[in-house]
Amino acid sequence: MDTASVPLLRVSGLSKTFPGLKALDDVALEVRSGEIVAVLGHNGSGKSTLVKILAGVHSADPGSVVEVRDAEGRLASGLQAQEELHFIHQDLGLADILNTVENLGLRRTPRGRGLAPVHGAAERRHAQELIARFGAGFDVTVPVGRLSPAQRAIVAIARAMDGWTRPDNVLVLDEPTTALHGDEVQLLLEAVRRVAASGAGVVFISHRLDEVLQLADRVVVLRDGRVVAEESTDRLDHDAVVALIAGEAVADLSATRQAPSGQPVLEVAGISGEEIENLSLTLRAGEIVGIGGILGSGRESLGPMLFGAAHRSGGRVEVAGEELVAGDTMAAIEAGIAYVPADRRRGGAVMGMSVRENLTLPAMRPLRRAFGRLDTRSERAETRAWTATVGLRPADPERRLQLFSGGNQQKVVLAKWLRVRPRVLLLDEPTQGVDVGAKAAIYELILAACSQGTAVLLCSSDTKELVTLCDRVLVLMDGRVVSEVPRAELTEARLVRDELDLRAAADAVRGDAEGGERGARQHSSQG
Repeated sequence: MDTASVPLLRVSGLSKTFPGLKALDDVALEVRSGEIVAVLGHNGSGKSTLVKILAGVHSADPGSVVEVRDAEGRLASGLQAQEELHFIHQDLGLADILNTVENLGLRRTPRGRGLAPVHGAAERRHAQELIARFGAGFDVTVPVGRLSPAQRAIVAIARAMDGWTRPDNVLVLDEPTTALHGDEVQLLLEAVRRVAASGAGVVFISHRLDEVLQLADRVVVLRDGRVVAEESTDRLDHDAVVALIAGEAVADLSATRQAPSGQPVLEVAGISGEEIENLSLTLRAGEIVGIGGILGSGRESLGPMLFGAAHRSGGRVEVAGEELVAGDTMAAIEAGIAYVPADRRRGGAVMGMSVRENLTLPAMRPLRRAFGRLDTRSERAETRAWTATVGLRPADPERRLQLFSGGNQQKVVLAKWLRVRPRVLLLDEPTQGVDVGAKAAIYELILAACSQGTAVLLCSSDTKELVTLCDRVLVLMDGRVVSEVPRAELTEARLVRDELDLRAAADAVRGDAEGGERGARQHSSQG
């Protein structure tokens, strides 16, 4: 048998019906050895259901076929097929308190050790060899909770591939880059390329379309549970992929933006702290100012510092002319500052609470009656109004937030702060891990807030996002503003060029400094 002609994964006639909903309808998909296939679509398009069927969490409707090539080169189905599929989910499924060696050991039972932790030299060498396959090298005895997000993702890939008896298995990655930025993303993408180059087939699910275009050979687009497009990536660009997913051309939000003319509402003078050094900026009412820069430039630290959630060692922050006390989040909220963090699950919302409870949490006082009693009728009415405004799906305010898709969760996190009509809205990666439909809705909410006078500081690693929304962008390097790009000059190419040029210049300066130090040490030793 010519196994090269047999796909590693073949899905045909795949359907899944839930009560009142057909989540998948006659889906077909093939993945071959060495191929990376991206599966794209809105939240609710059927991607998650597809992954859960492949993983055996859900059973498909009768007549559906899922087949995977076995060791003899034949297509197998059922439990035998599932053994050839390996998964990395968005939360990675790692035990943070265990190190890399121990996390790898969770997939197997060490002989003769019972429940004792795995610490032998052979196990450590094995772990080091696995992560080295992906161009990574780090201490495998450090708890994975202390590793960088990219290193954690590589541990998850290594664990998924540990024990493969042959290279041509299938690896399914579901939103693996959601918590990554910049250089970390590139490290993970290179690891995935190495997996495919070894002969594996890869199914890659991501909302980050630029990553998809970099990585994938083909895209399969789902809409309402059906495959609506299948194209080679060399025939597509970003807007073409968005149009396939959304079913329509992308609106140019920037075309209707008017130049802001409001008064300064946020003035920052010479602040310093972790990753920030002597930074100053001014933000006017109705203005969107972007903050760009490579990973470690200080971009990630600015929002928490201004909100009082991170230490500020010096400088002044004023809101509407009133100085803000450093490190006091309640004072920031009372002054009219709202903050949407990059990690909504850890810092943006209480996932176990309902949508209603999350929406009203920042400002309960207006909903209180005499003696502090909560006016539940007003609370429900206000919640219904906001869920309609943000287009929450499903529109169930009593449902726990953790049961919604990432895009709908982010809409709620944004709405809870827009509800208090802030003077200043600090946004950190506001569309991270959401689909293009939710992204467009979030952009419209941001622009609507600006039209009512809210000033927005948008910290983002997404250059397209900065270009789409911002009136000007400040580029950071080593915690300082080193470039300001006005609206008239704002393009993705300009931002990328500034970031790369600045990084190269900084690396050169560091290299010269290190060379000077080495020369001085050599001269001193010779003397």
